[in-house]
Amino acid sequence: VASQLVLHPYVSQSLKYGATNLGRDKLYRTIQYLSRFLAWFFLSRGNKAEAIRWNALKNHLALGRKLMRLGKPVEHLQAALRAAQSPTKLGEQIATIGRQLAYFGYLTYDAIVWANAVKVISLKPSTTLRVASISNRFWLSGILLSITHSLLKAGRLAQEAKKLRASESWGEKDLGDVAQREARQLALEKMRSDTRYQFVVDILDISIPASNLGLVNIDDGIVGLAGFISSVMGMYAQWVAVNG
Repeated sequence: VASQLVLHPYVSQSLKYGATNLGRDKLYRTIQYLSRFLAWFFLSRGNKAEAIRWNALKNHLALGRKLMRLGKPVEHLQAALRAAQSPTKLGEQIATIGRQLAYFGYLTYDAIVWANAVKVISLKPSTTLRVASISNRFWLSGILLSITHSLLKAGRLAQEAKKLRASESWGEKDLGDVAQREARQLALEKMRSDTRYQFVVDILDISIPASNLGLVNIDDGIVGLAGFISSVMGMYAQWVAVNG
């Protein structure tokens, strides 16, 4: 029985998922924002001891994730360069480049926050707050550009789907046979579904930097819950990418 449990396909898939850096980050992020929600929940009910425990877990996970992301700025810079060379719609291209550059800035300043937190460097409290603020501004900009990209892409895909349905009705010969048309329809629906999925994730995530910057007045419970839901969605997307 023990060997069956250890060798169970789900265990193997979980190990495969956990072997990826992104997979572990998504898992830690989920626990981090769940901890943020629970810390708020217990504090709102006067249970300070439990709130302190969950808040400490949240802070340690946040710091650990910053360490895991130290090399990420270069990845986003490469993605921006690839997007600049990609033959796609101009609006989508600009949004993609801007998003990747914004995340480059966000993670670069986030690394400075981490370095200061672990005493690699020593910043004045006012400088620390300014660096954290700049980091959150880049993060917010990246999410807004991601939302813009999703809206532009969704509009383009909707038009392509409409044209494909119209061609099916009129029976245009240059679109190929029925099998090719159906394959194109399935591909379009998959892209539209993925775009909607990312849009929802971004809408949930935007509350985090907006709250950090004081642009919206929402409590930690809502921010934690929104971050938890978007993290679960991110975990699922990564699970599918790794395990199919």
